[in-house]
Amino acid sequence: MKIAITGAFSYTGKFVAKRLLARGEEVVTLTNHPNRPNPFNGRVKAFPLDFDEAGMTQSLQGADVLVNTYWVRFDKGSNTQPRAVENTRKLVHAAKAAGVKRIVHVSIANPSADSHLPYYWGKAANEKAVTDSGLAYAIVRPTVLVGGGEDVLVNNIAYLLRRMPFFLIPGDGSYGIQPVHVEDVADLLVEGVYSGENYIVDAVGPETYTFKELVKLVGETVGARRPLISVPPRLALLAAQFLSLFVSDVILTPEEVDGLMANLLVSKEPARGKIKFSVWLEENRKAVGAKYASELKRHF
Repeated sequence: MKIAITGAFSYTGKFVAKRLLARGEEVVTLTNHPNRPNPFNGRVKAFPLDFDEAGMTQSLQGADVLVNTYWVRFDKGSNTQPRAVENTRKLVHAAKAAGVKRIVHVSIANPSADSHLPYYWGKAANEKAVTDSGLAYAIVRPTVLVGGGEDVLVNNIAYLLRRMPFFLIPGDGSYGIQPVHVEDVADLLVEGVYSGENYIVDAVGPETYTFKELVKLVGETVGARRPLISVPPRLALLAAQFLSLFVSDVILTPEEVDGLMANLLVSKEPARGKIKFSVWLEENRKAVGAKYASELKRHF
């Protein structure tokens, strides 16, 4: 079987590609970064993810399944979330024109077409593009990913805890967060490749915390226990924007805070991830937060 992956050299896609190659499948990738080092020793052929429908249709010729990990975390220049929705529609159209039979799509837990948050209504719009395509599909909805040496949120929480005398919590910190390991997400995506059913499933880990509990656990585990100070969300955002200047990145966005405080990083479904956050954190306590994980350097 031939499987195309958007972003097979990037975070989640890399783990999916590794699993599929181990099964003897032919894997190709559509990527925004064709010059990025190929971690598969040339076994994965790369094509541009430029959202030219004709070009993508040609690149997808012969593929049986498309695994789509494409999205943008925040707006930057012409790379906006509304543009990403339109780009996803083009990708789905190209896949159908190329004869792709099935799409396995990465979404987000709790998307909603009625959400005031572009991230969440954009994800809902992408799901609709997939389900309305007439192709077979599996949609996997993770919360916040950890593991694999490339996670952003938890790593950067640890990074700040290691270097700051205190940590600001937006609001009272009682809202929930349910991390999932990237290996578990990759397993669910691979299941979606081989399934003959159409379905949508949340991808969440077996442990749920309040945000304040999670930050406290991270600090204690990495040896950086700090006072946790509850402040108005706007003040926490201002502090994050100020600190962003020192790391040349976007540490936190307003809608990420809104989504977190609205309990959108928790699933109502049974946990399908097997790796416990607390166990992963303990096993990787020396590495988590040792270096800053930059979204801008990774994608721009």
